[in-house]
Amino acid sequence: MIRRILPHPHLTVLLTVVWLLLANAYTLNSLVFGIIVGIVIPWVTAPYWPDRPVVRNIPKMIEYALIVLWDIVVSNISVAKIILFKRNADLKPVWISIPLDLHTPEAITVFAGTITMTPGTVAAELSADGHSLLVHCLHETDPEGARDGMKSRYEARLKEIFE
Repeated sequence: MIRRILPHPHLTVLLTVVWLLLANAYTLNSLVFGIIVGIVIPWVTAPYWPDRPVVRNIPKMIEYALIVLWDIVVSNISVAKIILFKRNADLKPVWISIPLDLHTPEAITVFAGTITMTPGTVAAELSADGHSLLVHCLHETDPEGARDGMKSRYEARLKEIFE
């Protein structure tokens, strides 16, 4: 019965919190409307999610989010330094192909999204067979090190979370 009303309870909580943050008003009305939004959206979209992603490790998910937030801050500073102090001729943009050990579409999507959200890198294309991701780096002198860093820092953790 509860799954019929709340098909995705974590999404309901997340949408409610996001609504409160967007509304920037922590009143009873905002909370009630956030709860309504948090219930209605997952309920309406439930038919489009035939197989729910399974999150196997909630503490690892929180750790992953904190690592990504930290990396975004550090990368913003690095990109600002590159933009302000490097000449265009000194930039070393590079394309990196990252072989994927992830198999679930949700994990691959989060991995690609993380790379894109981190300033200085963009996940450009997933191979047709889903076994590699093409990433563009704004300035990278060690492509193999960058590839290995992304795999160990992000992909290994996502594997623990989703697979």
